[in-house]
Amino acid sequence: MYASDDHLSRFVWFFSGIVGGGVLMLLPAFVFIGLEEEDCCGCCGQENCGKRCAMLSSVLAALIGIAGSGYCVIVAALGLAEGPLCQDYLGQWNYTFAKTEGQYLMDTSTWSECREPRHIVEWNVTLFSILLALGGIEFILCLIQIINGVLGGICGYCCSRQQRYDC
Repeated sequence: MYASDDHLSRFVWFFSGIVGGGVLMLLPAFVFIGLEEEDCCGCCGQENCGKRCAMLSSVLAALIGIAGSGYCVIVAALGLAEGPLCQDYLGQWNYTFAKTEGQYLMDTSTWSECREPRHIVEWNVTLFSILLALGGIEFILCLIQIINGVLGGICGYCCSRQQRYDC
């Protein structure tokens, strides 16, 4: 009912969890999973060159993941700062907490200023907090993969425990 009447927060419609935290994270996830399945065929007379190229290419996938998780984090933070679209005591639909700069999050007694939909502030805080946390985790994992991919591409990647490479 509220969605069809366009009474959802504008940041909900940005689909940051689906687009940023979901779709844009699929490519890096598949690339990272595929790194383990690559064989060590070598190229250009260099054994394990194929793995090095794969590790360096994983950096590009991780950058796409950084973009997606960054989008998710930014939209979630903005959604938390602005607060939900709700009906106030005067019957008007507005962003009641938009000018509080997120201070409403600490003062739960002000949450009752939103009359309709019921518990919209709790829903908004829960949704965007989860998206913020997951986007942050995705960002950290992609950042770690960038470091791992650069080091793996430059220093080499060991296919088995017996192989050792010096940087």
